[in-house]
Amino acid sequence: MVIFLPKAVYIHIPFCTQICHYCDFNKVFLKGQPVDDYLKALKTEMEKTFANLPPKNVETVFIGGGTPTALNEKQLEYLMQTIHCFIDVEKEIEFTIEANPGDLTVEKLKILKNYGVNRLSIGVQSFNNNLLKAIGRNHKVEDIYKTIESAKQQGFTNISIDLMYALPNQTIQDVEFALNEFFKLDIEHCSAYSLIVEPKTIFYNLMNRGKLPLPSEDEEATMYQMIMEQMESHGYHQYEISNYAKKGFKSKHNLVYWDNDHYYGFGAGAHSYINGKRRSNIGPINHYLKAIEKGRLPIREEISLTVKEQMEEEMFLGLRKTAGVSQKKFYQKFSIDVLEYYREEIEKLIQDGLLQINEDEIQLTNRGRMLGNIVFQQFIKD
Repeated sequence: MVIFLPKAVYIHIPFCTQICHYCDFNKVFLKGQPVDDYLKALKTEMEKTFANLPPKNVETVFIGGGTPTALNEKQLEYLMQTIHCFIDVEKEIEFTIEANPGDLTVEKLKILKNYGVNRLSIGVQSFNNNLLKAIGRNHKVEDIYKTIESAKQQGFTNISIDLMYALPNQTIQDVEFALNEFFKLDIEHCSAYSLIVEPKTIFYNLMNRGKLPLPSEDEEATMYQMIMEQMESHGYHQYEISNYAKKGFKSKHNLVYWDNDHYYGFGAGAHSYINGKRRSNIGPINHYLKAIEKGRLPIREEISLTVKEQMEEEMFLGLRKTAGVSQKKFYQKFSIDVLEYYREEIEKLIQDGLLQINEDEIQLTNRGRMLGNIVFQQFIKD
């Protein structure tokens, strides 16, 4: 039996100082939460997991949330020490933490830098104070500039920001302005996501009541097309549907997901993919803590994927990348010719102008990127 060693570690910190109107991630208000107990439980979970499957092959560590930088300095340092207990961050690995503008004090930046964090992913979302307020963010535009300037002063040379488009009442001019402000920052990476209204969010409730004035589909498509064109003209290569980077600054961690490789996930609600098994952790924090207290891993569900399911994931994850799906790598993984197995689907999508074959790679066309979900659905066989 072949054992696939995970390439990445994801660590979930579910605490936020404010809940955004669009967010459906596993998160809670920070105030009154057992943060210290959670961090200790996180260390225990990592210890138990790594005892059975050591992190020998890890190339990236990503701390997400929630808002990891909502932790105070003492808690943040404890988390960094925990990671150092198990993972050799001195070697050439990508070590990322998510942050909100305004949360990253100089003291926190120094702690992160001292413990080897070398990539920051900052949740900017917009350069318009009215839009920031409307989506439930608690930072202001001036905080964005101050945070990124402080990060640069502390020696961070790999900084990414998140931007959102197709927001309520957002115009094409708003998106154009946000792009221009991003280019002025002269940083290395940007993730630009369209709003997806998810169940159990404030926006979902507003939409159901007819009180969420979203841009039209045509306006959203225009925004996306403009983002793609402007990013390319400013030297940011689109390497995934929503991600753009200067040369040498692609997110190695996210590429693990899109390459359908294996990864560890730690914390409440975190997901793992280990040796062909998809695993999800218990979400509610108190239930997560109780599982750890009882001496067991906090696993809510574990599913062994069939080869058919693995191939489906290889397609709809891999096609998110502009590089697409490699026929050669597909055959190495599954001993199956992808062009033959998905012959009907691929031929139809090529005829519809949504897919193209470029030597070894099967790729989305420009139109295919606009209609990605329609393409992905074709590779899920009943």
